[in-house]
Amino acid sequence: MERLCFFIELHEGAEEDYERRHDEIWPEMRDAVSAAGYTNYTLFRRGLTVIGYAECVPDVATVLANMAKAEVTPLWDKSLEGVIRRLTDDDGNLVRATEVWHLD
Repeated sequence: MERLCFFIELHEGAEEDYERRHDEIWPEMRDAVSAAGYTNYTLFRRGLTVIGYAECVPDVATVLANMAKAEVTPLWDKSLEGVIRRLTDDDGNLVRATEVWHLD
């Protein structure tokens, strides 16, 4: 298992829309997230910044690859156009934080 922390920047005024979409998350998206290998997946929001935390089994690279292959992923991404301002860096990689310390 590998831990993942990432950041999403929302468009101003899209905060409620982003939260509503997750309150009403599609069952097929929830299933895809679980099937990809995400566990203990949590999203937090502070202003326009969403902080995501997940545990990835067996590792982050495998889980991200599994999500990229899921049929629902492009549909979900399309549904969030106009809501998410930035999810990746200039190279197209998920904007991530580096784990510094962990207490079991």
